[in-house]
Amino acid sequence: MTKPAWVALLVVLLGSALLAASCGNDDGTDGSQDKASATTPDPSLTGEITVLAASSLTEALEDVGKQFEAAHPGARVRFSFAASSALATQIEEGGPGDLFASADQAQVDRLQRDIHVGPSDVFARNEPVVVVPKGSSTVVSFEDLAKGGVRLVLAGPEVPIGKYARQVLENASAPGGIDAAFSQRVLDNVRSEESNVRAVLAKVQLGEADAGIVYATDVAAAGGEVERIDIPPQFNVVAEYPVAISAHAVNKPLAAAFVEFLLSDKGQEVMEAHGFKGK
Repeated sequence: MTKPAWVALLVVLLGSALLAASCGNDDGTDGSQDKASATTPDPSLTGEITVLAASSLTEALEDVGKQFEAAHPGARVRFSFAASSALATQIEEGGPGDLFASADQAQVDRLQRDIHVGPSDVFARNEPVVVVPKGSSTVVSFEDLAKGGVRLVLAGPEVPIGKYARQVLENASAPGGIDAAFSQRVLDNVRSEESNVRAVLAKVQLGEADAGIVYATDVAAAGGEVERIDIPPQFNVVAEYPVAISAHAVNKPLAAAFVEFLLSDKGQEVMEAHGFKGK
């Protein structure tokens, strides 16, 4: 092949390569542009939502909210934390809120019966534990909750952690448990019934109680100010956390996107980093 012919062929080949690169995909974009568009925040996800959530979720959901806002710069997430039972009442009465994240399924079931919320998804799990002041020698085991003179604090029976605590005590009093009177002897030591799990934790932190029953994640959130005593697994229960969109939600698209993020691998990583077990 002569040199001029060789040069001409090279020009043709280079031109074909450039044409293919410029065409890339059938729609005239290349792969990098497709990848960029797939990760671009949805511009329709703007505005604000309010999440009504169980007190035990405080640190974890605030972290999830920051991550969600970073992924969707036009969105803002506000939180209202309290006992799940109190939040359910607020929703029943038509109070503001786009999402409900409960510490038990019973509160969501109660709202679903009258169509105050839509379908729910479990997004996290937790476990009750005994919490005592740091360095305490009064209560060093689960069985010590029944000792005479112990100042025990529980959440009220209508609050999820209060309900879970009483289920644990019933399990320990069933055949094959510690003894039939164990639950009653422990309940005889209750000095106050608090409105939410963080109030129980605060009483123990302040030394106003010898022990309380909270979630494992609450002990972690206390930052070493209290100590944890595990409940024997044969008596313990699993706390499940469902989330549902309120029928009164003002921004349902954004609420749905937040639920999707919460259930995603990224959202689950955040929950697990705060000590929760996965969905």
